[in-house]
Amino acid sequence: MAKITIFHNPNCGTSRNVLALIRANGEEPEVIQYLKTPPSAQQIRALLKALGFSARELLRQKGTPYDEMGLGDPKWSDDELIELMHQHPVLINRPVVVTPLGARLCRPSETVREILP
Repeated sequence: MAKITIFHNPNCGTSRNVLALIRANGEEPEVIQYLKTPPSAQQIRALLKALGFSARELLRQKGTPYDEMGLGDPKWSDDELIELMHQHPVLINRPVVVTPLGARLCRPSETVREILP
């Protein structure tokens, strides 16, 4: 079986759906509950590189301190946003899935099919 990793929030319906799609494909992924075990700044940088995203593209606004922290202001650098995502993992959009075929922010859930073996 190929190594698959999902950055998962069990309270998120989309994240639960993606996990179910991976398992329905016959794979058992490494499940990282990133709210309990926040990725390091270095891990976030690696995810961004794999996704081809800027830090801003991985930010989650809904249900986070995004607005109260003023993160919509373009003054924030990628390095600053990455550090904030490390300190406040709720700011990381989910679910992110990494497989040997690539990485995707799986919104909508079916996006995961593009990278399943």
